[in-house]
Amino acid sequence: MHTVLVLALPDTIAFDLATPIEVFGRVRLPDGRAGYRVLVCGSEPTVDAGPLRLAVDHGLDALAGADTVIVPGRYDPAVPVPAAALGALRAAAAAGTRIASICVGAFTLAAAGLLDGRRATTHWAAAERLRAAFPAVRVDPEVLYVDAGQFVTSAGATAGVDMCLHLVRRDYGATVAADAARQAVAALHRDGGQAQFIVRPGAGGTEIGLGAVLQWLELHACEGLTLADVAAHAGLSVRTLNRRFHEETGRTPMQWVTAVRVRRAQELLESTDHGVDRIAHLVGFASPAHFRVQFKRISGVAPQAYRSTFRPRPRTATGAPA
Repeated sequence: MHTVLVLALPDTIAFDLATPIEVFGRVRLPDGRAGYRVLVCGSEPTVDAGPLRLAVDHGLDALAGADTVIVPGRYDPAVPVPAAALGALRAAAAAGTRIASICVGAFTLAAAGLLDGRRATTHWAAAERLRAAFPAVRVDPEVLYVDAGQFVTSAGATAGVDMCLHLVRRDYGATVAADAARQAVAALHRDGGQAQFIVRPGAGGTEIGLGAVLQWLELHACEGLTLADVAAHAGLSVRTLNRRFHEETGRTPMQWVTAVRVRRAQELLESTDHGVDRIAHLVGFASPAHFRVQFKRISGVAPQAYRSTFRPRPRTATGAPA
């Protein structure tokens, strides 16, 4: 079983610590088995987590047995990281372990030298501090997460959920990740980026209530919806609908519809033998050519390449992959 180890350092952010425990801990495979074994280790037997004190069952030596290590942020990322923790992270990295950070946990990865020369992200409010403290890191403050292969970094707070769900999809495919997203009551395809949350002069609060509309789109995106159809269901003018979508998601309504359709296509590519043209029709695209363009734009690969990567391989009589 894939072991996820969450590293608790002194003054760790409790929300960041809980996110991977909850997301990975609730993942179930199609046969009902747990997808992950989740452990928490600490640099000390007891660590502060804001107003909490946490007793942990595992020490830093547990990193050696992890497949993935998640590093939460700390309330003051400028405080030096315990040397033993940095050494354990470097050793895990040298062994090929996947290492991810949530929020300002990127400062810990950077202090270990794991992000030198790599693109990474962190909470937008701390991006300039990360860039100044670690100039070798290519900081991108506008994305929700950066997947650089072995090293993955996420923005603040709920972006950690986005990153964890992305890792579930890497490990087990879109169907399992979609179920994990439902368990977390989160969107699997929230790719609007951090830019929508950055506080800029003149930005004001707005009452947003698109939850019911997004839920309806989950059910009807595969139909031949138009912008006018979505606006009519929402009881809004097209102009107001566009404005509210941009404020809440950073995208237009039809961009959201396209993302839902692509996720449905990913599930079909993994679970059926349908050809690409048929899948394009089933998920609501007007033409296979348009489907291929949008699928590659969102997923980064062509539909057939996605199927080759994520579809479970047939097993032989001995149970080994064919």
